[in-house]
Amino acid sequence: MVQVYRLPDGPSAQRSAWDAYVGRAEGATFFHLSSWQDILERVFRHPTHYLYTTADDSPDGPITGVLPLAHVRSWLFGGALTSLPFGVYGGVVAADDASAAALMQQAETLGGQLRVPHLELRHLQQRCPQWPQQDLYVTFRKPILPEEEANMLAIPRKQRAMVRKGIKNGLRSVIDTEAGGPGVQRFFDLYADNVHRHGTPALPRAYFQALLQAFGSAVEVLTVEDAQGRPVSSVLSFYFRNEVLPYYAGDALAARDLAANDFKYWELMRRACARGIGVFDYGRSKRGTGSFDFKKNWGFEPQPLHYEYRLFTRDAIPQHNPNNPKYKLLIEAWRRMPLALANRLGPHLVRSLG
Repeated sequence: MVQVYRLPDGPSAQRSAWDAYVGRAEGATFFHLSSWQDILERVFRHPTHYLYTTADDSPDGPITGVLPLAHVRSWLFGGALTSLPFGVYGGVVAADDASAAALMQQAETLGGQLRVPHLELRHLQQRCPQWPQQDLYVTFRKPILPEEEANMLAIPRKQRAMVRKGIKNGLRSVIDTEAGGPGVQRFFDLYADNVHRHGTPALPRAYFQALLQAFGSAVEVLTVEDAQGRPVSSVLSFYFRNEVLPYYAGDALAARDLAANDFKYWELMRRACARGIGVFDYGRSKRGTGSFDFKKNWGFEPQPLHYEYRLFTRDAIPQHNPNNPKYKLLIEAWRRMPLALANRLGPHLVRSLG
């Protein structure tokens, strides 16, 4: 019988082995790296349960599977055991069926012990067809071609014209996370203002600083400046293996007329091409939203995400997203709230969403 072990806190040989396994395992993602454990516990105060299996009856043996879990506790939305909060991907990664089954069984047992309403696993590929599925999110992934001009020509004509408009407007991109740069500050200002206009709370600045500290050069902030050097658009991206994942973004009101949003993603793709990166992962979007349409207009095809739920005390999958009509009044009220107040209150609310 395969044994399941728990990753200890702090630096250890097991933690290094975990990350080495994630670095090579099929289906593993940036969100499976062990540094997320410290971020979830320290920034959001969510207890974590990082489970792994080995090839022998020892916790020090070669790792054969991993499952990072966090216990989200919320008086407003109810609790959950999730893999992984604030990550679009997660769930079980295993080298064999026995390891996968052992991790799944332990997750179910843990969910029962913690008395959470449900267990949620965010898989790229379906693992639990017998569980209820959330058919809401898709991801967009596409190879980056070896030549810069080939990538430009692969963008459909309408969006390519927007990229060229940004170039004509004198926009330029700067990597803020290079040595001596402003780090996450300019990004955060644009991001916080952007999400406030959409009526959703911003993640805390400390979270973005923690990402940069934990992952180093694997986290990059690219900021677009206008012809006068003013920041108008910014994106925080993750680099993992041969992929780049633009994950958080923000735009000033002026970005639309300047075509800064399209220019921003082109510059990210262009720079990734120059680095020899092979995959552009545009990330998760909800069906029927503007971001879904934007990514399709770039020539990316949606791929379903398999968010699978083991319901313990819930009767149905929770709908904690802006599409839920019951949050409409809250969204409108948040838009009207002064930005400074929203930035103070937001982190207390958004930590429960995950």
